[in-house]
Amino acid sequence: MAAYGFTVSVRIQYLEKQSDPDNSHFVFFYAIMVRNTGQVAAQLILRCWIITDANNHVEEVRGLVVVDHQPLLQPGEQFKYTSGTSMATMQGSMSGEYCCVAEDGE
Repeated sequence: MAAYGFTVSVRIQYLEKQSDPDNSHFVFFYAIMVRNTGQVAAQLILRCWIITDANNHVEEVRGLVVVDHQPLLQPGEQFKYTSGTSMATMQGSMSGEYCCVAEDGE
């Protein structure tokens, strides 16, 4: 097992009742799970997501992992949260990263 490591899982769901396709408004829910797979405790400090719709409109979401939450994850622990986004197209992509600080300062 590596000293530092995380796995991130994402589950996305289209929210039909909150969407309005006739007005190019598509809403999606996503659930994120971050697990510390390393040997050292680490704190999630910052997140950055890039959301791009099929028209190549890009939205950047940057900030605390979850407002007012910067969890310290011991080895094997996980943190889950949910959020959502809306786009002008039914298809798109989402990528991102988390910044973490390990208990030993790395």
